[in-house]
Amino acid sequence: MDAELLRRYLEFYQDLGIKTLYRPAAVAQALLPAASALMPTLGIEAVSQPRTGVETSLDTADKSACATPDLPALAPAGETLFQILADIGDCRRCRLHEQRSKIVFGVGNERSPLVFVGEGPGADEDAQGIPFVGRAGQLLTQMIEGTAKREGIALLRADIYICNVVKCRPPGNRTPEPDEMEICGQFLYRQLVTIAPKAICALGGTAARALTGHKEGVTKMRGRWFKWRDIPVMVTYHPSYLLRPYNQGNPKREAWEDLKKVLHFVYD
Repeated sequence: MDAELLRRYLEFYQDLGIKTLYRPAAVAQALLPAASALMPTLGIEAVSQPRTGVETSLDTADKSACATPDLPALAPAGETLFQILADIGDCRRCRLHEQRSKIVFGVGNERSPLVFVGEGPGADEDAQGIPFVGRAGQLLTQMIEGTAKREGIALLRADIYICNVVKCRPPGNRTPEPDEMEICGQFLYRQLVTIAPKAICALGGTAARALTGHKEGVTKMRGRWFKWRDIPVMVTYHPSYLLRPYNQGNPKREAWEDLKKVLHFVYD
């Protein structure tokens, strides 16, 4: 297998939060030179399965049949957002399902060249099953449509796509735990691959960390371009942060400047 293709497969597993790969002995031997060099750099541990009678017969067979592992495609061909939602189903993959009312998948134009990604649903979103419908969502709508109008861009909120890192409301609106973000992150990954936007706007620190891997605070990251799998990512403040009385000055002006950058990048 080509080393670059192998790296892309391993990065796919890394994005899904997989830390250990189990391989039959025959496949392990076939991939050893390339995989052993790549896996440590990606933080993935390779563990060979114990030998069984079946694996012994594989070792004595034509090893050319084992040269390429049976790995899934990096992104399912032709997958739709509806198919991803159907795959989520009545999700009980992590503890967030215990107190949720509705799964909040995403809303908007699935062919949008711009996607906004927030942290997770709040109380209003949990009740309606739609992201950003509470006070923070109303402010986000004003920010998108108001900035677009002032910049001469014909754009409404319905024209873009909005989703969150996690699809169930964290209790008390707490920050999602790392394992919750890893488990739910596979669906965000598939949403973004399916939509394939020209740019992504990360709203707040949780979304910024999930998409970029950087650990800096939003005040240091905002207004700058990062990358998610070669798609430009603009980081800005979460609307709920801007609703706090002490953040009505500079942060609000800075958020508007961030939106101007991303809107002109995408729509000019």
